[in-house]
Amino acid sequence: MSRLNDEWKVEKHGPLEMLGEGLHSVAGEINMPLGHFPRRMTVLTLQGGRLAVWSAIPLRETEMAQLESMGSVAYLIVPGVAHRLDLKAWKHRYPAAKVVCPPGAREAVAEAVPVDATVDVLDDPTVAFQTVPGVDGKEAALLIRRPDGTSLVVNDIIANVRHPDGLGAKVMARLMGFGVKQPQMPWVGEKMFVKDHAAVAGALRAWAAEPDLARIIVSHGDVITDRPREVLEKIAAEVSD
Repeated sequence: MSRLNDEWKVEKHGPLEMLGEGLHSVAGEINMPLGHFPRRMTVLTLQGGRLAVWSAIPLRETEMAQLESMGSVAYLIVPGVAHRLDLKAWKHRYPAAKVVCPPGAREAVAEAVPVDATVDVLDDPTVAFQTVPGVDGKEAALLIRRPDGTSLVVNDIIANVRHPDGLGAKVMARLMGFGVKQPQMPWVGEKMFVKDHAAVAGALRAWAAEPDLARIIVSHGDVITDRPREVLEKIAAEVSD
């Protein structure tokens, strides 16, 4: 696991993009030998002018000012054990923000900062914080149901790294199954986290059955907007095999 950053360390990243009603995302990068591996932060506006930040990435001050203009940072969601790299810096900048993670990640996240909750405390009827079934409590998901469509935010159970940058990133993405050709469950994540394949497949199928499913937002790679329902059903079938 990478050493945790204590300071606000800005790596290369793109703009804060609006994906849907009260839903923004930033594509960033992690420096690695011989390349840069993609990572993604999601920012969700909740009722009452509050913000929930999923898989936090330090941004340039221009983008941080844009983010802060949307509301107050109330929650820092750590979706899995490997996504706490910049948590200390964010908590230092927003000390009142509550830290939320799935129960199986609590011990690892607490090595960075204290955890406030491992259940849904977002207090917004359009948003559901979930612990993914079948992964020993180590992965979280968000289901966002709004008038312009339903969005699913997942972490390391689905990846869509279609454009790895640099030799190291290309090798890592291909060898570990991070979705270079099509969205997939990384084999490294399946090996490390999945304890009950049937339960994971059931969750994927339940999400696929959501009315008005418009997109799947992953922590590594491009947002999935092309037939997201079919993507979930295909991965569920692969997990079940």
